[in-house]
Amino acid sequence: NLIWPFSIILSLTMKTAAALLALATGASAFTSSRPADRSTAVRAVIDKYDGSIDLRGKEFKFDPLKLAETYEPFMPWFKESEIRHGRTAMLAVVGFIATDFVRIPGEMYSFEAIPKTIDAHDALLKSGPMYQLLLFIGLFDLIITAPATVASSQGLREPGDFGWTKFAPSDAAKMQKKKDSELLNGRLAMIAVGGIATQSVITGHGFPYV
Repeated sequence: NLIWPFSIILSLTMKTAAALLALATGASAFTSSRPADRSTAVRAVIDKYDGSIDLRGKEFKFDPLKLAETYEPFMPWFKESEIRHGRTAMLAVVGFIATDFVRIPGEMYSFEAIPKTIDAHDALLKSGPMYQLLLFIGLFDLIITAPATVASSQGLREPGDFGWTKFAPSDAAKMQKKKDSELLNGRLAMIAVGGIATQSVITGHGFPYV
């Protein structure tokens, strides 16, 4: 008889749903009923960091999940991650396009071995260089990124600042403009590299991926 197991499962499911509803109702008693206060708190946290602008240079504080408020101690890590991924994506866009025209020396990197850039990942996994790249990135994160992120969390450095400012403008306003440009270009590059990879797979063509 299959009816009684089904009735037991249904009963347990209803009890679980009731318990979750009770928990949610109880939790709501401890949350703020004034969204304006939450919005003000979020804006105050975001004000401490660069990048709260849009492509026009206008103020743009986008945080629909309220992560700046809920996870405020992790904000330096969030900023470090955004800058790091943006820089990586900008290099990736350049590399994706450049390798459709030129390659570094070595038979395994040649156009004969890898006709399309999108195939390089799988091809180089078989021959080994991708594992070396993973090792180098892991060492970089262990030796440099991890201590730098801890220093950012302690307020000892700005997220993304590795002291490579030899060619940086001395004027503070110009330097701020450079920082904002880096963030905006990095955000665009993160979207762009995803689009490039998708178009490469769909069309099977290199640059301009149509």
